[in-house]
Amino acid sequence: MSPAPILVWFRRDLRLDDNPALAAAARRGGKVVPVYIEDRAGEGAWAAGGASRWWLHHSLGALDASLRANGSGLIFRAGDSAEVLGRLVAETGAGAVYWNRRYEPASVALEEAIMARLGSEAIEAAGFAASLLFEPKAVTNKQGGPFQVFTPYWRHCLELEIPDPVAVGRPDWWPAARLPRGETLESLGLLPGRDWADGFAARWTPGEQGARDALREFVSGRIDRYSKDRDFPALRGSSRLSAALHFGEIGPRQVWAAVKERNAETGVFPSSEGERRFLAELGWREFAHHLLYHFSRTPEAPLRSEYERFPWAEDPGKRLLRAWQRGKTGYPIVDAGMRELWATGWMHNRVRMIAASFLVKHLRLPWGEGARWFWDTLVDADLANNTLGWQWTAGCGADAAPYFRIFNPVLQGEKFDPEGAYVKAWVPELGGLSPAFVHRPWEADAATLDAGGVELGRSYPRPIVDHAEARRAALAALQSIKARP
Repeated sequence: MSPAPILVWFRRDLRLDDNPALAAAARRGGKVVPVYIEDRAGEGAWAAGGASRWWLHHSLGALDASLRANGSGLIFRAGDSAEVLGRLVAETGAGAVYWNRRYEPASVALEEAIMARLGSEAIEAAGFAASLLFEPKAVTNKQGGPFQVFTPYWRHCLELEIPDPVAVGRPDWWPAARLPRGETLESLGLLPGRDWADGFAARWTPGEQGARDALREFVSGRIDRYSKDRDFPALRGSSRLSAALHFGEIGPRQVWAAVKERNAETGVFPSSEGERRFLAELGWREFAHHLLYHFSRTPEAPLRSEYERFPWAEDPGKRLLRAWQRGKTGYPIVDAGMRELWATGWMHNRVRMIAASFLVKHLRLPWGEGARWFWDTLVDADLANNTLGWQWTAGCGADAAPYFRIFNPVLQGEKFDPEGAYVKAWVPELGGLSPAFVHRPWEADAATLDAGGVELGRSYPRPIVDHAEARRAALAALQSIKARP
């Protein structure tokens, strides 16, 4: 008698290679039934935003095509995950449900509820580790608690064993079950109804193959320059793997192994400062999930509780917030980043820090407003990374930048975009200005502005706040919470 079928519940693990849940199902010997459930209620308050839903739609299409090439396919369903899985168990006669674990608060609660429900029905339920190098609960400090500072966290992690993705592998074949009727991918309503997503396809290739190609291109050609090029937004210095990692089109074990493999002949690993810095950035991703898992309230509240009484500025009609969102602050490096985000669903990491600092310190608007905007407009929107980044910038999280560290957007632009190439790419109305004024057009004289085709206040806005005054106000606000008990 053949084993009962197995449901494999795909979530943020949209790949066939190094997929522990799928590999375990294939080894078990029963027919495999792959399913994806669109359950926005199950995501809690942080259901995927518009840009990342675009990526998800296309990634699911790529996964379905890969499964069909293996004689299977992906069942699409929508609704409450526990109820949908229960119905599918009844429809298919499945004896087990396998999935890969997630670590967001809502996901943890959902998995626990499903585990209990299936267990009560004598259905085998098992979660596997696929999305991180180290599961958050497995890494503890000397006191047995969570880390709150990156350097000791990562030093500890580097002493641990990193599983080899080859051990999981890619199933060559598994017995495919006759799939029950599902919904169409289009009926899930993932594609945003906004025209700003129309340009995403020219820049991105969602899906497992696109992720593997991007990793190969980065590791073979650019990783050694990573530590030098990564801060310059006009250069293609970063890996741009963040969305692929978020959706599990490629796993961090695969990334780690690819970097290690390029040094197989010498045995020196890491072999360059670029490799070391890149792997440390994988470490920051791990650290972000570690913090979110152990401090589940941080997407809505600061880790450092004294910042709950921070005196944010008033913004009637959200005039300042909208200027920031639209890239019309009058500070070119900030505006370039916000326009790149809107056009492509992505923003260079250095510019993310500058733009975020401008919102919370120059405009003194709540970091949560920025986190929500990034959540809706980034194709790589990840709750752990987004929360860590915004709380780091606001000075209210773990290992955070001190609040008194206030990026000067002019100096940041001149340092990391010295010729103004990045600014001119995204703020073309400043294209006629020389590098001397492209980051500070308000300081140019009338003749220079006229020669560059710039009319301040009309073709390009004047700064919506003065840097020096904004800095003084931000420091005074910080002092006010320090002075209170």
